Amino acid sequence: MNFEHVAGKDSGKIRLFALSTCIWCKKTKEFLSSLGVAFDFIYVDLLKGAERAEAIAEVKKYNPNTSFPTIVIGDKCIVGLKEKEIKGALGL
Repeated sequence: MNFEHVAGKDSGKIRLFALSTCIWCKKTKEFLSSLGVAFDFIYVDLLKGAERAEAIAEVKKYNPNTSFPTIVIGDKCIVGLKEKEIKGALGL
């Protein structure tokens, strides 16, 4: 899978699985950017074939409902834009 990288302060491995048409995904991406942390994101709905299947399987490992946005910080999964949980997982 080819994640896009957003530069910032290294706060560990942060991955955002999002949909390009989802307003909550966009807000989550903006929130992570506003915190100044580096993270990787991928728009699952823009993927094709095997790469899309791989991304969905990865999301299901953390979030069996396969809902978006799904944020994985280290080994912790947060589903949705939950600012306090995200800050807590980042130690902010």
